Amino acid sequence: MPEQLKQLRDQIDAIDSELLKLVSTRAELAQQIGKIKKSGIVYRPEREAQILSRIQQENPGPISNEHLKQLFTEIMSVCRALEKPMSVAYLGPNGTFSEEAALRRFGSAITTVACDSIDEVFHKVESDSVNYGVVPVENSSEGAVGRSMDLLLQTPLTICGEIQLPVHQFLMAQQTDLAQINKVYSHPQSLAQCHQWLCTHLPHIPSTALINAASNADAARQASVDKQAAAIASKRAAELFGLSICAENIEDDPKNTTRFVVISKQMVDISGKDKTSLILSTNNRSGAIYNLLEPLALHGVSMSRLESRPSRTGLWQYVFFIDIEGHQEDAPVAAALEGIREKAAFLKILGSYPAT
Repeated sequence: MPEQLKQLRDQIDAIDSELLKLVSTRAELAQQIGKIKKSGIVYRPEREAQILSRIQQENPGPISNEHLKQLFTEIMSVCRALEKPMSVAYLGPNGTFSEEAALRRFGSAITTVACDSIDEVFHKVESDSVNYGVVPVENSSEGAVGRSMDLLLQTPLTICGEIQLPVHQFLMAQQTDLAQINKVYSHPQSLAQCHQWLCTHLPHIPSTALINAASNADAARQASVDKQAAAIASKRAAELFGLSICAENIEDDPKNTTRFVVISKQMVDISGKDKTSLILSTNNRSGAIYNLLEPLALHGVSMSRLESRPSRTGLWQYVFFIDIEGHQEDAPVAAALEGIREKAAFLKILGSYPAT
């Protein structure tokens, strides 16, 4: 048995050496590509989506597709950094789900910039203080994140990627005795996502003691200086602020997922499996929405999301956020968009990007 074990370990060592050579060769090629590029843009969402799709299709196992995706995301992240350093802003502080989404999309070889608000994320991207921003736009349980939606309408930035992040909520405090907790801090979305669990397991805490925080990580920070307080946040936030986990996976919906988008000034080429996001409005008359969306059906373009928001330009005036399948340069999508443009009072294409 010891001899057989040694042989297997020797094989692993040889494979590791070969992997090192191959990864180094890949990195050298990335450096050469960086020298050839004229635009200075190193993040190509469509190209990376194609690589990850191909890797998963060719995966022989036993490694899961999800783990392979994480592995190759890190490899691409490191190779990207050799071409040019890249910065990404997100709603901070460290330990938020927004940070987790940023790292999942870009890998760890980036400079992360924690912001105090979603507005600040948009401002840093607009002012070229960072290359990209990651902001939440909707949750499967609680719906749209209003501030992100409003800023997508108001700013010239576009969407160049999306991240679907399964969200697991943890209750954390300086101690694990639930009876000693008299208040709970968290972001309003997280408090809503855990409403039933809180009513069942912390019935002694009144609704007035469920306190809104700017972010989940900020909630953990506040709980770290108050012995009678708890926070709802990510597991990483508990580690960062030295808190004990009182309960895990306390979200009411086990499939709870938050969708984030990557914002930038960058247009994205066709990847082969894309999504296009729009904002539009129409005159307030009977059948207006049906008439406005008719070109989608006419050209066989599927719509995956339709959400209304107050336009903030007049009483009872609304804009509609729409996601459709396909890239804006695909012939059917381009034709449908032209038809919508002829009918809409307002149309803004937020961007086309690889669908996840």
